[in-house]
Amino acid sequence: MRKNFTQLILLSVCLLASLAVYAQPKHALSLRYNALNYDSPRQNNADREFSDPWSEAKDWGIEAAYSYNVSDRTSITFPLKMGKAQVRRTSSDAGSEKLIGNLDCTVEHRFLKWGSIVNPSFHFGLGTGWFVEDDKIDMNIPMGLGLDIRLTKNLFITARTQYRPSSRSHDSWHHGLGLTQYLSDKPADRDGDGTPDISDKCIDIPGLPSLMGCPDQDGDGIADGDDKCPTVAGVAALMGCPDKDGDGITDSDDACPDVKGLAAFKGCPDTDNDGITDANDKCPKEAGPATNNGCPILDKDGDGVLDKDDACPNDKGTAATKGCPDRDKDGIADRDDACPDKPGVAAGKGCPDTDGDGIYDNEDRCPDKAGVARLRGCPEIKKEDKAKLERAIKLVQFESGKATLLQKSYAVLDEVVSVMNQYSEYSLNIQGHTDSQGDDAANLALSKNRAKTCYDYLVSKGIKAERMAHDGFGETKPVADNKTADGRAQNRRVEFELYVK
Repeated sequence: MRKNFTQLILLSVCLLASLAVYAQPKHALSLRYNALNYDSPRQNNADREFSDPWSEAKDWGIEAAYSYNVSDRTSITFPLKMGKAQVRRTSSDAGSEKLIGNLDCTVEHRFLKWGSIVNPSFHFGLGTGWFVEDDKIDMNIPMGLGLDIRLTKNLFITARTQYRPSSRSHDSWHHGLGLTQYLSDKPADRDGDGTPDISDKCIDIPGLPSLMGCPDQDGDGIADGDDKCPTVAGVAALMGCPDKDGDGITDSDDACPDVKGLAAFKGCPDTDNDGITDANDKCPKEAGPATNNGCPILDKDGDGVLDKDDACPNDKGTAATKGCPDRDKDGIADRDDACPDKPGVAAGKGCPDTDGDGIYDNEDRCPDKAGVARLRGCPEIKKEDKAKLERAIKLVQFESGKATLLQKSYAVLDEVVSVMNQYSEYSLNIQGHTDSQGDDAANLALSKNRAKTCYDYLVSKGIKAERMAHDGFGETKPVADNKTADGRAQNRRVEFELYVK
């Protein structure tokens, strides 16, 4: 059971460590000679000794370790150790020499970036101790200090001092000295273009990783070996050859390389599709026979205006409008008529002034009601209706500190509903305000919620949501002095403003 538990802990630590993103070089192998001390750090409380970890380190062992570099400063290491040591639990215990094996998983953190000439470090982790003759395994918590001295770019002298508390009364000191070799992760790259030889399709010619190591002189994303025009940037559909006008015909074969055309005409256009290229067509936008140089000679729409004089040759019109349609028969062609279904005048772009207020229907928001220009043709709001809105500002009230309407406010809001129904062309802006007492942010939120409450009530009474907007401004727009009770009461309000969009 103890062996399975130890293995599970080690596996968990190693799986968590494997989630890191490794820096280069990733891998390292270490070999160290270890001096072992299982004598002075005995577990019996009366005999625990930590003061002499060095002179008692008379026993020996060897260590082989594999490391992953997590970053420039941190690595995960898996040391495997074997050695012989005199093991005593108490000062009165004569002890015996035992063959001991250790398998650890440790996190090592360097004080300086990887590659420094001299680099101190500390480490900690989980490990096991196997006493071979006893066939017993205990749990260790290895922790300690280290020092790396660089000999070459990837070769280091490494020293480690480690204390190992044990779960089975076998605390120990391990002192190691040896070498660490970091392994290069760079694969072979014969042409030095950054693409490994194993995936380089042009192994002897420097190229681009995106093209599997092959060159692209013209930078069009097509490898030279597949490019019919390797020195001129082109498109993949034409095997790397250019097509300036994008008509699918290479420039070298295109009689009109700057104008999009048809393959049947060697890349030249035929806008009206009459079989005559635009360059040879006297009417390039109107289909006609070659006998008339590409121009139409008939009245296609049958309106009595020949195509050559017809501004709308495909739509039946009148002579007065140069062959263009005029549905409302006001002498203004539909294409120029802002009100094509209502007879109007030229001054109004074909629109009438139905309500006779001097504002033509195309610009009049209230075309059936006489109004004023500043309200875009809508009528002025009556004084008594303005009074209702002003009364609502004063009389719409809420529970203190809340956005809940008082019962008496419903009748006031019903008057606002009647005004909205009377002026259906108008929109309504609802704005909430508070006095300066209390927290600014809370006041702002309260003002917004109160405006929204009024908005929701009007919607529930059948006023369309798209005719209204609501917002709150807290205490930022007072209309009276917040130092007096009367002034604060005036500042606690919801305003209702009618306007024409």
